[in-house]
Amino acid sequence: MVIDFSSYYDLPRSLDNFFEEFWKPSLLSQRRVSYPPVNISEDDDNLIVMSEIPGMDSGDIELTLNEKSLIIKGTKKSEVGNYYRQERPTGNFQRIVNLNIPVRSEAVQASMKDGVLTVILPKSKESRHVTIAIDAQ
Repeated sequence: MVIDFSSYYDLPRSLDNFFEEFWKPSLLSQRRVSYPPVNISEDDDNLIVMSEIPGMDSGDIELTLNEKSLIIKGTKKSEVGNYYRQERPTGNFQRIVNLNIPVRSEAVQASMKDGVLTVILPKSKESRHVTIAIDAQ
């Protein structure tokens, strides 16, 4: 009796190919990884978090700040109707933005205009950049 294992010879490579195809960047970019999307920037004095949340009122969004993160939370209500395709997300959402520097929580400002939430987080004095002069000897 002869057992032919040749069909299993390429099994590890076939599994590798499967996982490579599954984790391709193009496929990842088509999936919604985080909602709402955010842009995080900084200047000398502030961290600036901008988030696109179209179709929501500012009263429907809850912002929470602790010493290490900013939490954006809310519920986007679904519109009533019969859909052929629905790509705009609805339902509960929560986005946690990790802060790598301390901020002055008493001076944080938030505003919303045209579906864009802007949160300005002033840096504390300890986290601001300081230029140090070097003495030549």
